[in-house]
Amino acid sequence: MDPNAKKTALRMIPYGLYVLTAKDGDEVAAATVNWVTQASFAPPLVVVGVKADSHAHAVIKKTKAFALNVLGKGQQKAAFAFFKPAELADGKISGESFHAAATGSPILDSTPAFVDCKLVHAYESGDHSVFVGEVIDAGVAKEPEGRADDATLWLKDLGEKTFYGG
Repeated sequence: MDPNAKKTALRMIPYGLYVLTAKDGDEVAAATVNWVTQASFAPPLVVVGVKADSHAHAVIKKTKAFALNVLGKGQQKAAFAFFKPAELADGKISGESFHAAATGSPILDSTPAFVDCKLVHAYESGDHSVFVGEVIDAGVAKEPEGRADDATLWLKDLGEKTFYGG
């Protein structure tokens, strides 16, 4: 297989950006993720790829819960903030205000939407695990104008040199 062709072909899959959060007691995990999709209507299921050696992976495996905070247009700063390990200080995660979801997972106050999930399956293979979460709560801060997916921050919105995958 041509490694450059593989990388280019896989990077042609479009991705929205989300901040994955999970909480275990006083321990908080948060990371920008983009391998996310809806997998079922009934029950409502979402799938997320999580780096196997990440702090978020360990917290989700332990608590069996996570939230996906949908980043909106103009939230590039938040996306970059969660590319590095999250810091809990002054009641904020990496500078972002939050509140607890039903699962205890942090919901960022600045994001346009969230889904709160209980973990129902974990598939561990390769350098990422695939977590399937049943959506037990969801919220929208403000109804988007037009298509809902047009309100989402996309990986391509982070600039010509920012890639993931491949």
